[in-house]
This record gives sequence, C-alpha cells and structure tokens, in this order.
Amino acid sequence: MIPWIEGSEPFPSLELALTEPNGLLCAGADLSASRLLDAYQRGIFPWYSTGEPILWWSPDPRMVLVPREFRISRSLRRCLRSGRFEVKLDSDFAAVIRACAETPRAGQDGTWITREMQRAYCRLFDLGIAHSVETWLAGELVGGLYGLAIGGMFYGESMFARVPDASKVAAAHLARFLEEEGFGMIDCQMSTPHLASLGAREIPRADFIARLRALVVRAWQPGRWPANAADQPWT
Repeated sequence: MIPWIEGSEPFPSLELALTEPNGLLCAGADLSASRLLDAYQRGIFPWYSTGEPILWWSPDPRMVLVPREFRISRSLRRCLRSGRFEVKLDSDFAAVIRACAETPRAGQDGTWITREMQRAYCRLFDLGIAHSVETWLAGELVGGLYGLAIGGMFYGESMFARVPDASKVAAAHLARFLEEEGFGMIDCQMSTPHLASLGAREIPRADFIARLRALVVRAWQPGRWPANAADQPWT
C-alpha cells in the first residue's frame, strides 16, 4: 500500500518510496502548478497512465546528466556541424509535448503524457517554468524535448524524433545552453540505454537530493527562453 494524499497534504518522506516498483511514493493530489513545483523541488515527479490516479515517484538510484558531461559521438558531431537542423527554444511548446505523447515507442502501448498532463505542463510553460527545445527541418518540427527549469536544475521529461538524430541534436543544444547558463544537473528520472549513451549516469537518490537542494535555491527568473539562444555553430 502507498499513501493517498489530497488537497494541500504534504508528500510523504522519500524513505517511504517503494523499491518495487522502484520509487513509487504516493497517489492522489492534483497537477496544479504549485503542487508540481513543490514535487520537483523535492525530487518527486508524476507518472501514470489514463484511467489511473496520479502516481508520484522518486526512484533510487536516479538517472542524471551533468551538462558538461554530455557525450557527443563522431556521427552526432558531424550532424551538428552540418547545420542540417534549425534549433529553437520555446518556439512551439504545445507541439513538442503533443508529439512526445503521440510518437510510438518500442515496447510501449499508449502514453503516460495524458491530456491532463499536457494541460498541466502547458500551464507551466505559460508561467515560464517549462521549456522546449525543438529541431526543425525545412520548416517542419521533426524532433525535440521538454522539461522544467528551477533554479540551477533542469528536469527532463520526454523527447521525440521523426527523423534520425533529431532528438539527439535537441539534447546536445540543450546541454550546451544549460552549461552556458550555469545549470548544474539534468534530471533524467529513469535509466535507459539511450540516455546512458549521451553521458547520463545513475547516482544514489540521497546524492541526487543533496545536489538538487543546492541547485534549486539558486536565484532564477521564470520566463520564456529566447528562441535562437541555442542555435549557435558547432566546432
């Protein structure tokens, strides 16, 4: 059994999270901006499917990526240098989160990015907290990712690609932008081979929370990121 929370009830201690399934902490509450902000600053995120209550998670270990440690393969570097894709920030957040929800994924039936989730994160975008990185090809959105920026933390949520390398290009531009802006860590939530290939690694939850607490208190100003801030030439 996991706790059920309602209204403004606080989240349970992370030590109460289950080990199987890894990190399941509690259920209930809502996806209001205030609840989501509180959750992310505590190292908690929502993840559930249509027909389920809102489920809140904090896995141990935690997959993270330090922006300066982003791994660029030779083939990706060639792609970046070619300038094949145009990269924009916060240009069409709604289209990115919708594409992340609709793009089929191997081994997955349906999506956890429900319509309720899409509305909640679009509200965070309107508040200048959620952001998107987009790759465009011949004027068409072909890849991208979205997440939240709080203090010196970026919380990656999902990415998609309609053509090869489109999401990797978005991730590379994000990592470079975040490093330039002084962000200390990207939360990748769960471990996947794809994230590991980009330089992400697992750390104990206790270490993640300690780093997170130091980063989220950094002075920050919510707001939309300049569309062309990440689209710089690669050497």
